Amino acid sequence: MKALLGTHDLLFVTLDTLRFDVAAQLLAGGRTPNLAKVLPGGQWQRRHTPASFTYAAHHAFFGGFLPTPAGPGPHPRPFAARFPGSTTVGEDTWEFDTADVVSGLRAEGYHTICIGGVGFFAMTSPQGSVLPGLFDEAHWAPEFGVTAPGCFEAQLRRLAAVQPAAGPLFTFINVAALHQPNRHYLDGAAEDSVASHGAALEYVDRHIPELLHLATGRGRPCHVIVCSDHGTAYGEDGHVGHRLAHEVVWTVPYAECTLEAGAW
Repeated sequence: MKALLGTHDLLFVTLDTLRFDVAAQLLAGGRTPNLAKVLPGGQWQRRHTPASFTYAAHHAFFGGFLPTPAGPGPHPRPFAARFPGSTTVGEDTWEFDTADVVSGLRAEGYHTICIGGVGFFAMTSPQGSVLPGLFDEAHWAPEFGVTAPGCFEAQLRRLAAVQPAAGPLFTFINVAALHQPNRHYLDGAAEDSVASHGAALEYVDRHIPELLHLATGRGRPCHVIVCSDHGTAYGEDGHVGHRLAHEVVWTVPYAECTLEAGAW
């Protein structure tokens, strides 16, 4: 990350609530071909999230604690707030001297943009304004939210309309499509299920080329981080939803890649 700073745009995408098992199964079955083109080695990394629901997970992410590789560590982090005694800062870790990575990037000359999705980014309440309030500009509308079947497309339209300065750009997008309710992505479904969760991921995958076209169309390379903030349960061991300690909640997909300018 240190080597990319200033020369690369940065794109951070959270596919809110996406389960690792569903992401891996769809990828293996050829049902997410656009993600397959950019995932290193054509695979998702299996990782553990630092928290079991959106608000807590994103506070950790912006503090420098992205999902951790599932194998034994320690695992050096791409970026981290500077503090004494950290055991996960390596030679390539970019350390910032602010409380969060958003303000750290701002101090390095980045313009920061948030395109919100779920309610914790909606700016319709004081709590829903905390995370988007970290950014230079934040965008949210009801059509970006969990009940809108075309939410990702609406977010991309807004991103395309943003006119940032010519300097380096940090774009964060929280994609709400995977979150319940997602039954509207599966024809005939009356209830949310693992199957409708997968159908929501297929919907997102169809629009990944447009996102990457926008990300790489500014004349500079773009480093991309894509992950889930947590998973969710659909009846496993009697559990439904998240904000609970279960394998399907704690295990999430993660990927990083660098795309050349104009690659999409």
